[in-house]
Amino acid sequence: MEVAVACVVVVLRSDVMKLVVQVKLLPTSEQASVLEATLHACNRAATYASQVAFAKESKDRNGPQKEVYTDLKAMFGLSAQPAVRAVKKVVDAYATLRANLRAGNLGLPTSKRYRKAVGAPIGFRPEAAQPFDDRCPSWQYDARTVSIWTVAGRMRGIRFACSSEQLKTLVAHRKGESDLVRRGGKWFLIATCDLPDPEVYEPVDWIGVDRGIVNLATTSDGTNYQGRRLSRYRRWQARKRAELQRRKSRSARRRLARRKLRWTRPTLHSAVRAAGIPGGPTGPPGIIFAVVGAGSLAQPMSSPGSTYAIAHARRGCLSPHPHLPSDISRGLGGCDP
Repeated sequence: MEVAVACVVVVLRSDVMKLVVQVKLLPTSEQASVLEATLHACNRAATYASQVAFAKESKDRNGPQKEVYTDLKAMFGLSAQPAVRAVKKVVDAYATLRANLRAGNLGLPTSKRYRKAVGAPIGFRPEAAQPFDDRCPSWQYDARTVSIWTVAGRMRGIRFACSSEQLKTLVAHRKGESDLVRRGGKWFLIATCDLPDPEVYEPVDWIGVDRGIVNLATTSDGTNYQGRRLSRYRRWQARKRAELQRRKSRSARRRLARRKLRWTRPTLHSAVRAAGIPGGPTGPPGIIFAVVGAGSLAQPMSSPGSTYAIAHARRGCLSPHPHLPSDISRGLGGCDP
């Protein structure tokens, strides 16, 4: 059985963190046909609401809802909450369009792309995702099933698949709307969870790390990490890359790039471990890395029991960041406590 799980973290307030958990639905053929009809009806209703809002130049939430609420229920078979969410989807789409226009993402007002965007109402694909209010879906966690509103009435017993950790998150923290999504012929339900912010601990010390070209890294206590083996490997890599470029072999270049990452990550990882924790992995916890130069050297560990964190530095200003960008993990592969 195929399992698809994804999560995205969005920080909204200082005390609450939004975690979006995606679970894969496993409907039968009959259930899938009803879900497909539901998506089509909701998106037809949203397109109709968008046309009315565009014609009447009323693109806030209250205006279109007063105009089309009764029509959406009568013409498309929507109940109260799906009709409201369809209008909300239209309002959000126009808000996004206005933000893109103000930011200049669609070019100048005289450009063809700009005029096309503002010259016609927003349309919705038949299988575009549909948000549902918290009252529309009902989760049965023990049975790993979910019931959800459809145009044919409430459909019960739709199986879903997720990992045990994601199931614990759903049970403990699920709150708010859920989105019904069809992607590549597969069905997903994206649920919103409210998590409290993790506890913040005070570091006991910090160390500066300057990444360079001649030396791989130099710490603020005067230790240099030259990375001579890595330098020799890079020179060999340059020769091999030149040979492969002459051959124009794409698959060989991809393999070579993967080998380079396998050499670079352990070297940087070892330098960080040696520089940041006196005495090696058994040293005292709470070391802060202040990274100056091209990027960061380690990935922060937010789980309990982590041994160190990072202060990311830009333009010479040391500023601790509790949530660092994902390029750190791509660049180094993470550092385990």
